[in-house]
Amino acid sequence: MLLFLAGAALCLFATTSMGILMATVARSMPQFGMLAILILLPMQLLSGGSTPRESMPRFAQDAMLAMPSTDFVALGQAILFRGAGIDVVWPQFLALAVIGAVFFAISLNRFRRTIGAMT
Repeated sequence: MLLFLAGAALCLFATTSMGILMATVARSMPQFGMLAILILLPMQLLSGGSTPRESMPRFAQDAMLAMPSTDFVALGQAILFRGAGIDVVWPQFLALAVIGAVFFAISLNRFRRTIGAMT
């Protein structure tokens, strides 16, 4: 259970970093809401939790590899359904950490540029 909770925390970090990046792109709260609907809803639907990724077109499968929910679904299914340990799910943990770090670094850079332009 602790392994799953660690994966959930890592997924929250990656998803929050993606949300911060979207917030740096949007100019207003309504624009952020529309952007969130356009990105987060397809991300959840195409992550593999509702329908198997193998039944999707190849370009959708490849595009979803950059989203944290895809790795979290694989991680959650392995841990909760098959009782997998860290030796099996470490690639998903690594992918979530890398995705989160990339989104966080880009959003931090955009945020700093935005603040720098204000002063």
